[in-house]
Amino acid sequence: MAKQTLKQRKVTYTLWLSTANRAAIEAAKATGCHGITLDLEHGVFGRESVDHMVLLAKEAGLACYARVSEPTRIAIQQVLDSGADGVIVPHVDNLAHAEEIASYAKYPPMGDRSVGGGRTFGYGGLGGPKFYAAQNRHVRCYPMVETVGALADVEVILKLRSVDGIFLGPADLNMARGRKGTFGRADPVDRKRVADACMAAGKDFGMNVFGRDDMRAARDIGLTFAALTDDVTALIAGVGDVLGDAKKIIGR
Repeated sequence: MAKQTLKQRKVTYTLWLSTANRAAIEAAKATGCHGITLDLEHGVFGRESVDHMVLLAKEAGLACYARVSEPTRIAIQQVLDSGADGVIVPHVDNLAHAEEIASYAKYPPMGDRSVGGGRTFGYGGLGGPKFYAAQNRHVRCYPMVETVGALADVEVILKLRSVDGIFLGPADLNMARGRKGTFGRADPVDRKRVADACMAAGKDFGMNVFGRDDMRAARDIGLTFAALTDDVTALIAGVGDVLGDAKKIIGR
């Protein structure tokens, strides 16, 4: 991403999914989201359901990203082999760790992603130099900043060619900083540090956006990757609105 001003930065909107909810893909498409993000760390997914969700998203013309279950080669490579457009990688300790895990998302010489077949290759041959270079440009790799070490190294992590941006984990970062889940003035300072580093590097800045306060913060700090609500929360909110209206109109 080329360096831009705050107002020029475009935002990618994805629906965050914690379950393999096929109808949620249709909802994302119908409402104008750019894509979906699968939460493989805290969500409920199997290997086959991930593969199906990536396929359905692509058939719907949506991008598909995944927060992988752990910062390992296999966790990253499997979802990319299914055709995902990018990975969000949790539990990154520091610069050295970020360099290692980001390499698994990029083919040589940029990284160390293993060459496989499947959907990425159109179920055909193994491609050539132009194919691998195009894949490295297309696939996004977003290490998470949710540890003290990753926050301390965020500026240098963003200098890695294999890193396309940062995804902030504010709750875990709050806990790692010893704040015990109590959010105060120090948390926006951490968030702004990450945002400023992404802006200076001309790379993406992502985080979960759950409500209006998150939206205002995202606007002010130049968010470019917004993972909106989640499928279960959205369902509860929708049913709650209908039930509220029914009680007012039909009666209690």
